[in-house]
Amino acid sequence: MLLKKQTVWLLTMLSLVVVLSVYYVTSEPAVKDIATNGENASDTSGKMNDEDMKVITEASGDEAYEAVRLNLMDKRSKEKDELTTQVAAPDLTADEKNKLYDQMKDIDTMGVKERTLESYIKTLGYSDSLVRIEDNQVYVTVKADEHSKANAVEILRLVRDEMGTQFIPTVEFDTK
Repeated sequence: MLLKKQTVWLLTMLSLVVVLSVYYVTSEPAVKDIATNGENASDTSGKMNDEDMKVITEASGDEAYEAVRLNLMDKRSKEKDELTTQVAAPDLTADEKNKLYDQMKDIDTMGVKERTLESYIKTLGYSDSLVRIEDNQVYVTVKADEHSKANAVEILRLVRDEMGTQFIPTVEFDTK
């Protein structure tokens, strides 16, 4: 009895799967650790060098800024959710809904401007910065080893260029 082409193809694929399965099961796995950049985990002594400690210390120092950023994002997300709920009310006029949409757009715009200012400040040579816009105030906290009045003026000018004159900027240097 002659086998059809489909049957031959199916048997070939099944035999290939069986051969590969046996190969992978019988081969000795190479232990790789992602924290050691792909080197074998058994080759490292388990001790951290100074460079590793520096990276860990810098990361933990920036956690405070990240926590503030996350809290601010959560607060704004809740505000947007409340506005969305208000927009869904059937008794609002089109003008009232447009005002609510504008408020939601302003919330998004503030977040974008904060991130933009943080990026600009980092390009000035600072390791990290935190920008918070609340009411008509812009609070800027800059992580710096050294600072001067000239540095503060430069940051204030940058904030004024980006935000305009309707906001009052405040600069604080964090020298930790």
